[in-house]
Order: sequence, then structure tokens, then C-alpha cells
Amino acid sequence: MGESGNSYKVALMLALCGSDWEPHWVDYFNGETRRDDFRGTINELGEVPVLEHAGKRLSQSGAILTYLAERTGRFGGSNADERYEALRWILFDNHKFTSYFATLRFLVGIQKTGETPVTEFLRARVVAAFGIVEKHLAGRAFIVGDAPTIADISMVGYLYYPEPTGVDRAAFPISRPGRAASRPCPPGRRRTTSCRAPAPLDLLTPDEAGEGCQASAVPPAIAEYKIGGTPPGRTAYRRSRRCRPAAAAARHS
Repeated sequence: MGESGNSYKVALMLALCGSDWEPHWVDYFNGETRRDDFRGTINELGEVPVLEHAGKRLSQSGAILTYLAERTGRFGGSNADERYEALRWILFDNHKFTSYFATLRFLVGIQKTGETPVTEFLRARVVAAFGIVEKHLAGRAFIVGDAPTIADISMVGYLYYPEPTGVDRAAFPISRPGRAASRPCPPGRRRTTSCRAPAPLDLLTPDEAGEGCQASAVPPAIAEYKIGGTPPGRTAYRRSRRCRPAAAAARHS
């Protein structure tokens, strides 16, 4: 079963920042996020990802990426103009780039609905959004400025997954599908081989990925995260092998 690309955006940010974080399994395909207990105690919106840190609980990948950029001092842009520009592209991503593509992937690649007027509508919107990003990145390395930002991390979230969508990805070189084994680069890094951002499966242990899971397979959902140690009564968390950034102060006890 495919995982949430929006959750992967947060996992990628935490991994790239070297944070000490632990994922918590949320079975949203079987309705966990729609249950009253989830909405009452985890996220009233009934969505993933969710980040818990320093007594806070945040949802929405764009808000979480912004929070992590401020806490770690990484990928937030070099000045106020870049921060606003990154926000502009994150909003575009959530509204048009990720939203249409993720829904099309779910219908065609996971639910296997076949071709319908809905998938035709979504595919046309995907092609238009991909074209905007392709044009924007022509002659530039990153979405914003001269270095990767949370805008790149947000927009690359669903580009790693191999499920068919009916979109000719070869027509959009920056948006070709990636496999975990090939470690594809975020937008703008398409001309270099130095990218080492972990693909979705790389962020799971073999036990978490599932028996017989191959390098090119898509792992289960990583949907809720904590920075720091596992709180009492919660055992479904895995400690990252990476070190905790100095900005992530107190551990949960």
C-alpha cells in the first residue's frame, strides 16, 4: 500500500536536518484518521502528517516544514523575500501541484479506478501544474534562490512514487518518477549526481517496511512524528539513528 507523500515531506525534512525523530504508524487507509478518537486527540482535521514537539502538535505539511525550518535554521531561505517566495510555492504545491497529482495517483495507481471523467480532469490539471514548474526551473537550480528550501522539499514529496497515473513523466524531466534505490534528486538538482536525500523506503527499517519489501517498493504510511524520546505508554515509535539538532531542545520524558 502506498504511503502518504505529504507525510514523506516531513520525514525528508527531519532526515535532511539530522533530527532525532520517531515515526508513528497511522492506518489511514483503514479509516484511523476518520475515527472520533483520532480527531479528538491527534488532529481535528482528520489528516496526516502530524508533528509533536516541545509540547506542540502541528498538522499540515507546509506548516510543519515552516516550523522545522525555523527551529533548525535549515532550508528556510536566506532572507525574508526568499521565505515569502518559498511560502508562495508551498501554497501552489498544496493547491495545484501535489493536490491534483496525489489524487490522480490514488485513483489510478492505488484504487485502480480506470479512466473516468474525474481522472481526465485531474490529469489535465497535473500536466498544467507540471508545466508551470518545468518552465520556472528552466535555467535555475532551485525553486527559490540559490539553495534548496522547504519549497523544494514540499514539491518533491510525491515525485518519488512509481504508481501509474497516465501522465507522461518523460515530458517533464524534473518530475520523472524515482525509485528508492536510485535516490532521485529534488527539483533543480537534476544535473548532478551528488544528491543523497533519502527516498521513502530508506526512512524505514525492514520490519517497518514489511516482509519481502524491495528497494523499489512503496512502504507503509509514516504519518505522525515526534522529535525526541518516546513518551510513556507509546511504544510504536522508532528512534532515528541520526543526531538531534541543537534547536530541538527538551526531549519528551
